Amino acid sequence: TSATTEASATSSVCVLNAEVTEGPYSLEGALVREDIREDKEGFEVQYTFTVVDVGNDCAPLADALVEIWHCDALGEYSGFVGGNGHDEEDNGTFLRGGQMTDENGQCSITSIWPGHYVSRAVHVHMRVHTDVTLTDDSYTGGEIIHTGQLFFDQDINTEVQATSPYSANTTKETLLEDDTIYDDGGASSGLLTLTALGSSVSDGYAATLTVGVNSD
Repeated sequence: TSATTEASATSSVCVLNAEVTEGPYSLEGALVREDIREDKEGFEVQYTFTVVDVGNDCAPLADALVEIWHCDALGEYSGFVGGNGHDEEDNGTFLRGGQMTDENGQCSITSIWPGHYVSRAVHVHMRVHTDVTLTDDSYTGGEIIHTGQLFFDQDINTEVQATSPYSANTTKETLLEDDTIYDDGGASSGLLTLTALGSSVSDGYAATLTVGVNSD
């Protein structure tokens, strides 16, 4: 590997990820678990996050809790009533949870590709916590050091949203370029790197992102 390549790789990693609103659908006390799907239908997404501490020369941040949450294929969040035109009450925990980072700052979470709802492009919410105390299946305490959102390639997303079970969602989709949160900043603004797990969108995707935070 050339010095130029190494410098480029380092500089691309050492970027502080954008801080954005956590949105109206956050809940406290997320479950600590690798698979957050429960019984929700949708195309599998295998997330791998690498958390680095920008204020510490981009060293991997171990023992951080990476928490994500997002809506289901029809645009509904667990724990909220009547989302996206649905009438049923739902106080569940589907599509919510988190994992602790290892010594390399990495953790993996399995979920589904999110659906969409009015006025927002398809997205996932994220928080990074430090100094949490793990309980049987959740956590207490700690400090939130990053609040962000994750986004998906629009071409792939258009194909996903046109395929069952996503196609049953009749709410008009907002494109990534029209989203009010995503600022076209690429990975530093939460744009995921996607790798197909098969020949069809229904086979799912691996999604990776290096998350630059400041632990100070």
